[in-house]
Amino acid sequence: MSSNEAYHNNMEPGAGGDGPAGSNGTGGSQRSNHQQILNETTYLKPAAKQAYFSDEKVLIPDDDRTNVRFSFRKLWAFTGPGFLMSIAYLDPGNIESDMQSGAAAKYKILWVLLWATVLGLLMQRLAARLGVVTGLHLAEMCYRQYKRFPRWILWIMIEIAIIGSDMQEVIGTAIAIYLLSNKVVPLWGGVLITIVDTFTFLFLDKYGLRKLEFLFGSLITIMAVSFGYEYIVSAPNQGEVLEGMFVPWCSNCDSSVLLQAVGVVGAVIMPHNLYLHSALVKSRDVDRRQPKKVSEANFYFFIEASVALFVSFIINLFVVAVFAHGMYGKTNNDVVEMCADKSMYEDAKMSFVDSNNGTDIIDADLYKGGLFLGCTFGAVAMYIWGVGILAAGQSSTMTGTYAGQFSMEGFLNLQWPRWCRVLVTRCIAIIPTFCLAMFSKMDDLTHMNDILNAVMSLQLPFAAIPTIAFTSCAAIMGEFVNGLGNKIVSILLTIVVIGVNLYFVIVQVENMQIEGGLLALVCIFAVLYILFNLYLVIHMAACMGNQRLMNSRWVQRFVLPSQNSFSIKNANSTYARIATNGDQEPDAIDGEDA
Repeated sequence: MSSNEAYHNNMEPGAGGDGPAGSNGTGGSQRSNHQQILNETTYLKPAAKQAYFSDEKVLIPDDDRTNVRFSFRKLWAFTGPGFLMSIAYLDPGNIESDMQSGAAAKYKILWVLLWATVLGLLMQRLAARLGVVTGLHLAEMCYRQYKRFPRWILWIMIEIAIIGSDMQEVIGTAIAIYLLSNKVVPLWGGVLITIVDTFTFLFLDKYGLRKLEFLFGSLITIMAVSFGYEYIVSAPNQGEVLEGMFVPWCSNCDSSVLLQAVGVVGAVIMPHNLYLHSALVKSRDVDRRQPKKVSEANFYFFIEASVALFVSFIINLFVVAVFAHGMYGKTNNDVVEMCADKSMYEDAKMSFVDSNNGTDIIDADLYKGGLFLGCTFGAVAMYIWGVGILAAGQSSTMTGTYAGQFSMEGFLNLQWPRWCRVLVTRCIAIIPTFCLAMFSKMDDLTHMNDILNAVMSLQLPFAAIPTIAFTSCAAIMGEFVNGLGNKIVSILLTIVVIGVNLYFVIVQVENMQIEGGLLALVCIFAVLYILFNLYLVIHMAACMGNQRLMNSRWVQRFVLPSQNSFSIKNANSTYARIATNGDQEPDAIDGEDA
């Protein structure tokens, strides 16, 4: 019986042999009290339906040809989750970060975008492997492997990241509607429209999983065509683009360019996206009792994620190159002069202003980008830009909703109706955004985007560290555990990204010029933040088999699950054993407390 069948046939949690490696255990597997134990094999409430894949799973076609190493039919069956995941690399916050990096540094930090995408692929690969191998997504695994209090902190932090991302998507969608309606719909009106259109799109998943994935693919295609059109009409120097991509150097770059490079890394790698991807892969019907099937699923999911992130990189590249070619080194007065004989001249005069009579370098944002394209290449370019931003906002809004649903299901073992989940998250995101759109200027929305990027950068360790910890634990992953090389590379890269993001946050806090009591609160938060990260690192080291930590009474009491799931006896469990023990009684399965 596959994990999918076990779930839908209402098997008791912990029963059956299709759980992750290490969950069946040896020795003291009998429990005298026969109480219900939550462990890695525990499913959420069997009567409840989970998000996205509850009603159907995509079947994987069998290929009887023994020597076939690659099948396009199988790749097509696995195609979907990676493209949904890649949408987080194309949300309005990312598009604005691309614009700003091109306007500030031309093509000099394209290589940062490239390697940030590669790093994102490595982390997404680990998240997908966790979901495929264990049948549990990252939030569900956190529910089983962390104590209650740190688990609640993790959930709150990920919710903050999701709400922050949702606010960026609301801002992007509102600006796109404002552009496309020729200012007929005000910004606050566009914010309110995002409530209705999100619910409309979410109803589409009732038509089937593959149709929903096709819809997301269509939105990505719209972005590719829209921003590709801008790339073609702007015609940037291809040699300079290639040099910026593959030469990892930035000559004559000042601190502002460094900050843009840091912002690119922070905008590309979204913390809640790891939770999302680890759940999306569960939509494929993979027989986890057979290591060959699991290995095959890991292989095809990695290829699909690679293709999806390559597409997202190309789209981001289009945006960077367009504004690197057109905006780099230009002042506000330069753009206003270009708009002199265009219909958007009055808008440009009001938008491209500064305190130095228009002599400052342009501070790019989504709205100014549309005006610039309209003044330079005609109104068609501006409307096509608006269509691309609208597609980015709508697609990322929907995937953010799924990420929130998975997070709540996993961390709290709680299912809400999707409309209720959307309503709560969207209302929290809309209230401050609506107030800014109603009572402030367009520039204030851009400044909010910068603050939101800093907030989400702070949340990255709360996704990256658990992902590395669980995929490096032999008791959880069995024969699919990270090797030494994977562990070293993932840890070093995570340290680099977290360090880069913290630098970005520090700079943003300094720019806010916080003083007095508020500064004291920020310092207290910083200390607590560092301590909680240290807690997660200790847990990760124990997952990796550090004997000193595993044998420490303090670690056993406050860090590890009540029954140590990282013990050596469990680490010997493999898929071969699971296959032979698949018909054991539920009481013969050793488990760990939540």
